[in-house]
Amino acid sequence: MIRLDIEHLPPTATPKPVWLWGSGTDADAADTDRLWQAHLRRFNIERTFRLFKQTLGWTCPKIRTPQAADRWTWLILAAYTQLRLARPLAADRRRPRERPVPPDRLTPARVRRDSRHIRPRTACPAQAPKSARPGPGRPPGRKNTRPTPRHDVHTPRETGTTTYRNKKSTAPRPRRTG
Repeated sequence: MIRLDIEHLPPTATPKPVWLWGSGTDADAADTDRLWQAHLRRFNIERTFRLFKQTLGWTCPKIRTPQAADRWTWLILAAYTQLRLARPLAADRRRPRERPVPPDRLTPARVRRDSRHIRPRTACPAQAPKSARPGPGRPPGRKNTRPTPRHDVHTPRETGTTTYRNKKSTAPRPRRTG
């Protein structure tokens, strides 16, 4: 166990010690530095996954196959890379509670806020999409003959436990009044 005392904080904050755990028994100053830097790096990783999930919509689509999930993950990573590469083009459009940062230190979320101003200044190698009408789809009243494939999530269960479905009631539903 390593206890770190924090020396530099804003005047309104009260310093609390930070406890870190390391598995080595003979930690020197370099090991201690590596532990607290890894502890700080953890917050960057957590914010990155928060950006993936909340802002870029990593967990939003209802993906049916594992291959589609892999493709979606690579697409999210490509979008994140584009946000990192567009950093020099973006202006700092910050919220009132945020501090100004230099242009080379903009976060991907701040770059995304300025994306509508970046888009007109970048070249677009693709042509305009062709207009097309959607296909006819399944005729109304016809049932789906190909059900959606389901994939096992591999959740561990206790052995010997089975779930029983309740028998459906034959009584009619009560009427709503009011």
